[in-house]
Amino acid sequence: MQYVLIIHEVEDYPAWKIVFDNAAGIRKEAGERSYQVLKYENDPNKIVHFSAWTSIENAKVFFESPRLVQIRKEAGVKAPDFIYLDKIEEGVL
Repeated sequence: MQYVLIIHEVEDYPAWKIVFDNAAGIRKEAGERSYQVLKYENDPNKIVHFSAWTSIENAKVFFESPRLVQIRKEAGVKAPDFIYLDKIEEGVL
């Protein structure tokens, strides 16, 4: 499984969350299989989106598409940082 870690600031979390939720169908269609949304402890507008994807290539095509650039703009996303990751190991303690 491959993963994407996105760290970004948003102008307004509740407004961003509406756009994020409305994009669930296109994210699934593009290859996203699961996700977690986290926020920084002291900044509700600093968001971490961690998701599992069918492939890094599918994720890159999706996140770099003009459609997603526009959606991020409409959602008030500021300077997202995309980190593409391959799983090496997993465990439970």
